[in-house]
Amino acid sequence: MASYLAKRKAAVSSKLASRTRVTGWVLEKQPTSFAEEGEWTNIDSDVTPEERRTWSSLTIAGFWFSDALNAQGWEAPSSIISAGLTWKEAFYLTVCGSLVDTVPLVMNGLMGARLHIPFPVAIRSSFGFYFSRFAIVVRMATALFWHAIQTWTGSTAMFQIIRSIFPSFLRIPNHLPASAGITTQEMIAHFVFWSVQFPFMLTPPHKLKYFFYFKAVIVPIICTAVVIAMTKKAHGVGEIWNQGYSVPAGSTRSWMILNQFSSICGGWATMATNVPDFTRYMKRSRGVWWQALLLPSISLLIGTFGIISTSCAKVVYGEYIWSPLDLASRWDGPWGRCEAFFVGFCWVVAQIGTNLSANVISCSNDMVNLCPKYINIRRGAIITTVTAGWIMVPWKIISSAQSLLTFMSGLSIFLAPIAAILAADYWVVKSRKIDVPGLYRRHGRYRYNAAGTNWRAAVAFFVSLGPNLPGMAKAVNSSIKINAGIEHIWDMNYLWGFCSAFLLYVGLSIAWPAEETLLEYMIWDDSAQEGIEVGSSGDDREGEVGGQEKGAGEKVKAF
Repeated sequence: MASYLAKRKAAVSSKLASRTRVTGWVLEKQPTSFAEEGEWTNIDSDVTPEERRTWSSLTIAGFWFSDALNAQGWEAPSSIISAGLTWKEAFYLTVCGSLVDTVPLVMNGLMGARLHIPFPVAIRSSFGFYFSRFAIVVRMATALFWHAIQTWTGSTAMFQIIRSIFPSFLRIPNHLPASAGITTQEMIAHFVFWSVQFPFMLTPPHKLKYFFYFKAVIVPIICTAVVIAMTKKAHGVGEIWNQGYSVPAGSTRSWMILNQFSSICGGWATMATNVPDFTRYMKRSRGVWWQALLLPSISLLIGTFGIISTSCAKVVYGEYIWSPLDLASRWDGPWGRCEAFFVGFCWVVAQIGTNLSANVISCSNDMVNLCPKYINIRRGAIITTVTAGWIMVPWKIISSAQSLLTFMSGLSIFLAPIAAILAADYWVVKSRKIDVPGLYRRHGRYRYNAAGTNWRAAVAFFVSLGPNLPGMAKAVNSSIKINAGIEHIWDMNYLWGFCSAFLLYVGLSIAWPAEETLLEYMIWDDSAQEGIEVGSSGDDREGEVGGQEKGAGEKVKAF
């Protein structure tokens, strides 16, 4: 035993000593990489190996329950009703907005599921090897911001757990100055939540399916229990259903409806962009189509729970309470604290799941792509969660002026054209014929020019983005005066951003095609054989040719 401990101590000491040098952080270069000689990559950015393709259609269902069941989804109808509309608009805008989001989700999700590559690699096909890094940084910044906000929401849920178990927790005096923007009690809750969340962030994506299943069961059950409890206390479902419009009829109301519709669409802009980061782990691509049903259904379910509970809160407490955690904070006494514990536990699980599925894995993939020699998904997750949880000071973000939160919500105007160009390139311009090894080579066919930039994507992106910027500026600072027509483009910012970029990119690619990127056949790897077709299923490389199952090194026609 003594000799074993001595060896372990020596090994740990040697490893720590190596970490004092930059070379000690270098990752092992994968021998199966498609990268050029001298270029660095690792298994997390390479094509997903067979043994990691563990996700099924059921996993995708669990994934969307994990992502869509969160506190923001519960509170989403509040912005619609607070804007002067009614519960009717809150219902149909939630469904319609989610349905629109499923278009890029399915289109880009199928690319990841069929090619088994992450978003940072997939985007090279359309943006070019170097310009793709711009899209990656935009997406990474968005993920960091939302990870910070979701982490703080999880901390408020942990606050309810702690105070329900230890009532004396509320009597802890505050020792932090007002300038800190946080109390001692809140800091304790934040530290506990972050510490609980941290190990989950380190779990490899292909091993997360059981956590998704757990969340898909526990969160709906507790949410349903909250709704039942509130309707029992209110002896009904409240009066919010009788609330009328506070926005006059006509064009003003119509533009308001369109603005709220775009807000719902923009809420899933990040996932619509980076969905290949998750679908790359699927065994079969058929499950991607389930997103078209799952996202609208889950969004409607959680939004309905929020509306009913809020309506009941008006009866019970005399005011509308949209946040489920603010609602739980009203519950005291033995039974009340018990209820608050389960609500807190529900949203702790919900926020961890959302951070995993929407923020950390995506941001980690971006970091892997930008610095594959030193960062893998695990290290990226550590950097992401430390940065968002502490360095970005999430409680300051939440307590900042509304203009900052509006700016963050407006980041979807950057993501919409990226998602559109990615989808248009794969489905229309390239007709699903991609040279997978070429995506990993800086001097390959997807370099486009000496600058590594596809100018068609650059033009489509900035033309799509430009008209939305004045509207975003006015949303952040209401004193800014802009033309009414430009302001109305902002009212439909996501639709404009996606549709204009999609159509313009396709048009430019048809008028001035990049011939070197247009293939007759799909190329899977460097040992490609000529003219072998996919089986009739059309799913990945399934099917048989001449009684033989197709091998890994085949060139195949498009799906």
